Amino acid sequence: MRKIAFLAISEAHQIFHWLPGALKLARTHSTEVSVLSPSREILEFIASFDSDKLLILQKLRKPPLSPDSLFQLPSRLAVLLLNYRCISSFCYIATTEVSSAHLRRIPGFSARMIHLKHGAGDREGGYNPRHAAYDLTLVMGEKDRERLIARGLANEQNCKVTGYSKFELMGAPRRFFGNDNPVVLYNPHFDPTLSPWHEHAEEIVKHLETIKNFNFIVAPHIKSKVARSLTSMASNIRIDRGSRYSIDMTYTNSADIYVGDISSQVYEFIREPRPCVFTNLSHIQWHNREQFAHWRMGQVVEKLADLETALVNAPHLQSQFEGLQKERFALSASVEPTLASERQADAIAEFMAKNG
Repeated sequence: MRKIAFLAISEAHQIFHWLPGALKLARTHSTEVSVLSPSREILEFIASFDSDKLLILQKLRKPPLSPDSLFQLPSRLAVLLLNYRCISSFCYIATTEVSSAHLRRIPGFSARMIHLKHGAGDREGGYNPRHAAYDLTLVMGEKDRERLIARGLANEQNCKVTGYSKFELMGAPRRFFGNDNPVVLYNPHFDPTLSPWHEHAEEIVKHLETIKNFNFIVAPHIKSKVARSLTSMASNIRIDRGSRYSIDMTYTNSADIYVGDISSQVYEFIREPRPCVFTNLSHIQWHNREQFAHWRMGQVVEKLADLETALVNAPHLQSQFEGLQKERFALSASVEPTLASERQADAIAEFMAKNG
């Protein structure tokens, strides 16, 4: 029986991008699938999706006094070094993060490495030079495949489109407010050079409180530390400081309108085409720039004062953006009759068979 280790050394939002494929691989391809993580909470979270106990869960060592939660984990590099002997004992390693590329620098390391790219956004930061370290890369759509190959980070043979497996574990819509006003998901990114959230967070929340005819779920990327100190007593504001709802698509499935900047979650939201508004409070010159391609899928506001008008107009303007949303989604998240998890598992099993 072939053996493979999935590294769970990053925050919980990445789990949904590999877990469906790992479960399918263990179930249908006679493969022993181990999951390695320094976090007891991460392992327990993964186990909650594995009622048949298909996966072998193994806790890794971590530096003393380092954090252990779904959203705060120890240094990835420290974990890799502390557990090198265990990790390198596997012939095949699969992961969604790129810190593990550093393993290539250690003399004698010979494992075959598989990268499952997480997220399907347009941000240039999603194309790290370390992507080139992997023997097989699985991406969600043709857009990522083309961009990785164009940057020399993959090639036609070792990069495959396998779809968006996170859709198989997504949360159902929920009602978060006690009225029927439209629900807006505000989802700023953690990149301070591209998101106004880091400089204007308090100002933005105070402004949202004044827009009484809309409810707002303020759910920054879980790597953003800004939201942890923000509060609001307004009945139309829900601030998420890091919860399962913010990573399993519960919010994207529950909202009527998306407001954001550079987060890939916009592509999860337009799985069902709906109005989008993008904030450009820093007045970035974004036209004709590839990493802002998704901004063409909705209105772009340059001032907070214009946000309410944009929200009011959003449903009426949606028809002019819907065609592009469908086109961009198809490029970003391949959907076929075969489940993405099955496509992931088949690609990994084929790779393992070819590489002995």
